[in-house]
Amino acid sequence: MNKVFLIGNLTRDPELRTTSTGDSVCSFSIAVNRRRRSNAEAGQPEADFFRVSAWRQLGENCAKYLAKGRKVSVVGSVSCRTYVGSDGQTRASLEVQADDVEFLTPRGEQGEAAGAYAPAAPAPQPSANYSSVPQGGSFVQVDEEELPF
Repeated sequence: MNKVFLIGNLTRDPELRTTSTGDSVCSFSIAVNRRRRSNAEAGQPEADFFRVSAWRQLGENCAKYLAKGRKVSVVGSVSCRTYVGSDGQTRASLEVQADDVEFLTPRGEQGEAAGAYAPAAPAPQPSANYSSVPQGGSFVQVDEEELPF
């Protein structure tokens, strides 16, 4: 069984292309931090980089809503591809065929990258007066000064 679960941040904006048969494919890469840190003093985690391909409707959604820096969860199958670089060196690349991509960065975060999302409605602010909670319901009115924290 070849199945990989990755959570990481996009290292560049996604690129959407269309094949000659009319299928959409979106390509992007993600950086996945390792738990172990090689340079603990600097606090820099080590990272692995994966190229991801998402096809058809999934790829169109990725191209529409993702941008560099956004956090995503990718589930799919992984393959290793070798190629010869422009310097003549043989290189290897880990590629993931995405079966599922979840957008983990909340709407409105990441500054300019948030422009792809529709603006989020402001969260309702709780009222300081809790007397509006129905007394017959399962809620119990608590005085804030009685809380231990």
